[in-house]
Amino acid sequence: MNQTHVQDRQHWMSVLARTSFANIQKAWRAMPEQPEYSLLRQPETGLVMIQARTNGNGAPFNMGEMTLTRCSVSIHNAIGHAYIAGRNPEHAELAAIFDGLLQLPEHNARLMETVINPMEKNIAEQIKTKAKQVASTRVDFFTMVRGED
Repeated sequence: MNQTHVQDRQHWMSVLARTSFANIQKAWRAMPEQPEYSLLRQPETGLVMIQARTNGNGAPFNMGEMTLTRCSVSIHNAIGHAYIAGRNPEHAELAAIFDGLLQLPEHNARLMETVINPMEKNIAEQIKTKAKQVASTRVDFFTMVRGED
């Protein structure tokens, strides 16, 4: 597996994990034909430890646990995996299916254009909307200079 393929796969797996379940379900239903697949690992939910760093670059520390759901499927001689935040087994299963399909050259270009790119655009819009909402509640503190100097 070359480095470009690894980076491409990391990209689409990130998009599939961050998109909403409603959007991934809509993309699955919109497919002209839904391919057969088999579950290698049933969707299962567990906890993972989240690590953070002080000031973003200090020593790592365990911040807490997070719920995660994972799934693996076999589809057309490809193996798709998915790890998603939360407890939605259907989301993990669909993300794994899309991961498997995106690895196949005959599906990759079409799915990138019709599934991944629109999902990525939607995620960017959600981030932008959230940033506007947060910015609207921002409080600027200032200090008034006393005239006693």
